[in-house]
Amino acid sequence: MDSQEAQTPGGIVHTYQRYDPVNFPSPTAPPPDVVSPMMEHMLEFGDLDEFTEEQLANAIRLDASQIANLGPSINALKEMLLERKRKILATYETGAAQKAAAKAFRDAAQQVTPPKKLAGDFRRAVKDEQIADLETLYFREGNDSSPFARALVPLVERLGDKYQVDELAGKYAFTGREKMSVPTALEVKEELEAIDELLKQLDEAKKTAQLAIIDMEQLEKFAEPGDIEGLQALQQQIEDYIKEQAEKQGLEGDGAGKFRLTPKALRLFQSKILTQIFSDMQASRTGRHPDAVQGEGAVESPKTKPYEFGDSVSQMDIPASMVNALLRAGPGLPVRMKPDDILIHRTRVNPKAATCVLLDMSGSMRYDGQYVNVKRMGLALDGLIRSEYPGDFLQFIEMYTFAKPRHVSEIAGLMPKPVTIFSPVVRLKQDMSNPNASEFRIPHHFTNIQHALQTARRFLTNQDTPNKQVVLITDGLPTAHFEGSTVFMLYPPDPRTEEATMREALLCARDGITINIFLLQNWNQSHEDVQFAYRMAQATKGRVVFTAGRELDRFVVWDYIKRRKQIVSG
Repeated sequence: MDSQEAQTPGGIVHTYQRYDPVNFPSPTAPPPDVVSPMMEHMLEFGDLDEFTEEQLANAIRLDASQIANLGPSINALKEMLLERKRKILATYETGAAQKAAAKAFRDAAQQVTPPKKLAGDFRRAVKDEQIADLETLYFREGNDSSPFARALVPLVERLGDKYQVDELAGKYAFTGREKMSVPTALEVKEELEAIDELLKQLDEAKKTAQLAIIDMEQLEKFAEPGDIEGLQALQQQIEDYIKEQAEKQGLEGDGAGKFRLTPKALRLFQSKILTQIFSDMQASRTGRHPDAVQGEGAVESPKTKPYEFGDSVSQMDIPASMVNALLRAGPGLPVRMKPDDILIHRTRVNPKAATCVLLDMSGSMRYDGQYVNVKRMGLALDGLIRSEYPGDFLQFIEMYTFAKPRHVSEIAGLMPKPVTIFSPVVRLKQDMSNPNASEFRIPHHFTNIQHALQTARRFLTNQDTPNKQVVLITDGLPTAHFEGSTVFMLYPPDPRTEEATMREALLCARDGITINIFLLQNWNQSHEDVQFAYRMAQATKGRVVFTAGRELDRFVVWDYIKRRKQIVSG
């Protein structure tokens, strides 16, 4: 490097402008969110089998202004296409093509001899120039090989040409004088529409940096080879950047265009959900996460209070207490401290709570995508407890005809059970102690709240805490229950199932377990659904919360935080 190059302030300019010519976007810009699109796909479909690299690229939003040369490259291509469009409009006129198309249709119509029974309808269809009417006559003829039916095919084509030429004349403002034939007019129409579509794609790509939406094959018909190569190089650069960010955010590719979500990606998605929930709470003035309750605890708070009889001196703020004593008595030795001088650190109490969340995955949860909201809520609640209350116990239970404990890593893959019985009345039972009985041969789309509560009770009774609760997420009455080893599937909901479910709720109450029910809105929800939910919640000193599916995650998370505070202060 010579002395002149050594003095070039290019590096300083780049730093000042926050532009890195190698790694883009700017290092100060937030990275694109590559996790959320995949997680949303997972929540909706239960797996990532159909999620491709192209879908990932199309779902991600990049700051296009941070990508060097993207704007100028796209602007140059747009100007080239607009210039081509201007030249076409300034060259041709459409009057001659419209007359030629109309004449071709009339001439073709005169060559057709309709059967006597269809003659009146045929003349009317030709006069009104209705393709649908001509097609109806073709089917009414009933014989595809008849002279009339064969003559209708080219007639419909001529009328279609007339439609397209008229559309061309009405859609674009031609100012030229060169006459066009009908075939030329159709070619011009196709070219102008291709240009319009490319312009729309380029505008969108300029906003989002999603160059994959541009039809490169179509663009090659208009652009110079060098322009296409430059755009393809930018596309490759963006794809490499997205892959790099995907790896950083916990997405693993298998080399064949498929992806896998790692625990790191799950934690990032949970964090984003919680951020959105808390921002919504602030916007609605419900406040963010409340402060922990103050009292005799182990974690010191920056806040202090005057000493009171019974306070532990181990929590004394020694520097502040010494300052108070010096201010009261003045400098000198020894420093004599009085009770009024002493300040005590306030502490936070973090008692343990145990929660089982029952996730309804019965057949009715497929309506309005309710199952997606339930799964998003589960991930949000798990993220809250991991970050704010790591000492709490949380267990998820999938609820359908049976009840299955689920790890948080399985939540995103849960799906509502397909409905396999469409009879308005169902009365089925199966003894599961029979060696020949199999869960896979039993319809899974029923709702077994009793078995889910029983499973939750087994988990919660083993927890060394008095603060136990069940969070039941469902949209209606139970339709399945166990009696001994026999599972009953009864629809419409039967009092026998309700009684078995209530007995299990009372067993929960006996063990000190509260049941809080979040009742989702559903198209077939009845007064009986609501009353049963109230009876079960009241039996365990719980509550019923009515919520739309889209707000479920916010309601459950906020309710958990409020209950956590009540546990501490109670």
